[in-house]
Amino acid sequence: MTYAEVYSAWKADPEAFWMEQARAIDWDRAPSRALTETGDGLHAWFADGLVNTCWNAVDRHVEAGRGEQTAIIHDSPVTGTKRWISYVELRNRVATLAGALRAKGVEKGDRVIIYMPMIPEALEAMLACARLGAIHSVVFGGFAASELAVRIDDAKPKAIIAASCGIEPGRTVHYKPLLDGAIDQATHKPDFCVIFQREQEVAELTQGRDVNWHGFQYGVEPADCVPVEGDHPAYILYTSGTTGAPKGVVRPTGGHLVALNWTMKNIYGVDPGEVFWAASDVGWVVGHSYICYAPLIHGNTTIVFEGKPVGTPDPGTFWRVISEHKVRSFFTAPTAFRAVKREDPDGAFIAKYDLSALRAIYLAGERADPDTIEWTHEKTGKPVYDHWWQTETGWTIAGMPAGIETLPVKIGSPTVAMPGYDIRILAEDGTEKPAGELGAIAIRLPLPPGTLPTLWNAGDRFRKSYLTTFPGYYETGDAGMKDEDGYLWIMARTDDVINVAGHRLSTGGMEEVLAAHPDVAECAVIGVRDELKGQLPMGFVCLTKGVNRPAEEIEGECVKLVRDRIGPVAAFKLCKVVDRLPKTRSGKILRRTMAAIADGDDFKTPATIDDPAILDEIREGVSAMGYPRG
Repeated sequence: MTYAEVYSAWKADPEAFWMEQARAIDWDRAPSRALTETGDGLHAWFADGLVNTCWNAVDRHVEAGRGEQTAIIHDSPVTGTKRWISYVELRNRVATLAGALRAKGVEKGDRVIIYMPMIPEALEAMLACARLGAIHSVVFGGFAASELAVRIDDAKPKAIIAASCGIEPGRTVHYKPLLDGAIDQATHKPDFCVIFQREQEVAELTQGRDVNWHGFQYGVEPADCVPVEGDHPAYILYTSGTTGAPKGVVRPTGGHLVALNWTMKNIYGVDPGEVFWAASDVGWVVGHSYICYAPLIHGNTTIVFEGKPVGTPDPGTFWRVISEHKVRSFFTAPTAFRAVKREDPDGAFIAKYDLSALRAIYLAGERADPDTIEWTHEKTGKPVYDHWWQTETGWTIAGMPAGIETLPVKIGSPTVAMPGYDIRILAEDGTEKPAGELGAIAIRLPLPPGTLPTLWNAGDRFRKSYLTTFPGYYETGDAGMKDEDGYLWIMARTDDVINVAGHRLSTGGMEEVLAAHPDVAECAVIGVRDELKGQLPMGFVCLTKGVNRPAEEIEGECVKLVRDRIGPVAAFKLCKVVDRLPKTRSGKILRRTMAAIADGDDFKTPATIDDPAILDEIREGVSAMGYPRG
């Protein structure tokens, strides 16, 4: 079938479509129907089915005779180690860990916070929770104690599973003091903590509360898989909220299994047994969906990579991993390739490795600027597919259906809507915009399987955040348009569409122009307040390694480039060369924080920021341009 035929089949009968996909999952009790109304116009998927995520991700592959296949490859350039774990070994390790957690009182419905680096034990902890029907909440390893405390008080975990430390290039991150500080600050106290001691740092255990990862598993009875209802929460994942308070996205078990399994072949084009690599972290949604769950559910080999795109040890580390482990599909964020391109603009490191096993590269997590896509495609010779989704959805909203049909690539577009997503471009009054016009991107309800049904302990906030602006629709918070062929174009977050003298302009469009400058490695454009025009665009650019021309000269060229390509209507006059841009650990540029600095507004430094010191450079750059005013 073609993509159009598959999408039409879903649209004609969504329930029949998803019930057919559900047959690929092992159910303890098959669901009698796909969709159930839960009130207030909301729905649940496969609610009356009984199923277990860990069984589907691990045990069933062993039972099918594929236990000796490698399930997890751990490649850690920061520690100089590699490990290969088979499905049967993974099954035994997870069952034992689950048995030890059960022996200490963890049961179905209990919450467990996981605070670990990129090691296989992080996945084992997630799967052990799923085996018991416990609800895990992974918090990015190294998060500040205050932020971890907020999540402890919201999730109220019975247990916390942590590592003694994380390893970053040139430094060790001490997890245990952060964990202790968080528990001290939190009102809720866990019954116990499990500490995985890494050889790089052995932490002192807190008597009466902490148990050693290996010691507490000794002599326990391995746990069997506990069947849970299709709408039972598999996990809670906290994502930043506009109020500063984190939002706990809930992931339902049944829909999660069905949707993720479908994506591996239809979007990422891999067959069971092949190697899939998502270069992310288990603390983010990409790590949940495409390091841990989807590859294992589908029977692939997944890579847990503990390193950085550059500096561990060089900008060739991605290509080494792909070559060495024969990766078929590779998924990362555009910011990773921008870092690689900045260090190795000519692609010299790419030529050192055999990438013949690689079929395609997938980008997501932020807008993929055309310059980065073109560079990656040119230097690797591989198809590069942008695709767009969110923490809330858990899987692709719009992308390239490479396993169904390879459609023409339009650089700058994540291609087309996936089955389950009826995407509309809406005006502020909720009317639909015609092709080619910028508007708010919304998805007609119900959302497909695997997407969030609510926020943890915050149903009212869920409705207010996503469902009230456009009744009958999920508001994505992104702005964009569709073209005549139905391709989607994501231009910016809704609050990144700026109003310059009555003209609604996308900062993302300006960033595309700046990124096309030969000396610019990456950039960001924000809107700043202006008494005359309402808002003005302000640009920040980082230069490619080896560029030695005066910054003022490049800034002038950037201003001219935007005015030539977009026109005087953009009123683009403010541009500054900086060494780095402030980002989250997952690589998203903190544009809202930059705008607050430029406007002189109070703001809270985001918990997810990679290096708070970068904000000082942004302040200096903003000040040099005469801001904040007044």
